[in-house]
Amino acid sequence: MHKDIEKILVDEQSVLERTKELANQINSDYAHVDNIMIVSILKGAFMFTSDLVKRLNVPHIVDFMALSTYGAESKASGEVRVIMDLRHPVQNQHVLIVEDILDTGLTLQFLERILQTRNVASLKKCVLAQKEGKENNLINIDYLGFTIPDVWVVGCGLDYADKHRTLPYIGELKPSVYL
Repeated sequence: MHKDIEKILVDEQSVLERTKELANQINSDYAHVDNIMIVSILKGAFMFTSDLVKRLNVPHIVDFMALSTYGAESKASGEVRVIMDLRHPVQNQHVLIVEDILDTGLTLQFLERILQTRNVASLKKCVLAQKEGKENNLINIDYLGFTIPDVWVVGCGLDYADKHRTLPYIGELKPSVYL
């Protein structure tokens, strides 16, 4: 365990097993479509997306968007910015957004509004982790990996100031690191 980690909340094996379960559910739900577009939100979702799409057997393409609500700060700014947009058109596509975490819900709400204006055929959301008590009535998560405590977490793509993304587990960051 890394010295900045208070404790491991979800171990590597559990992350991989749940990712396989989510992929199986997605395979079943999209078995009737010709193609789905996976929209992975950078930087946080890249590791989860990689593990997920390796297990998909439905035809799909992967594209990326970079959005930001955090800088190097430990609190959300309240403003969502598009840092990098999609390279592929999404009109009439079945779109699956893959996100690392649902905390405030600002990013997913913002992205859902943007993609709906682009006339997608369907839109679903897959999220690795949602913080307890952070449920958002405006956001329907179709595929959820884990519900975790409302603490600062890192690993599996989750970060603090661009650090600890590549840890193979979801761990609680020691408060001394970000306070």
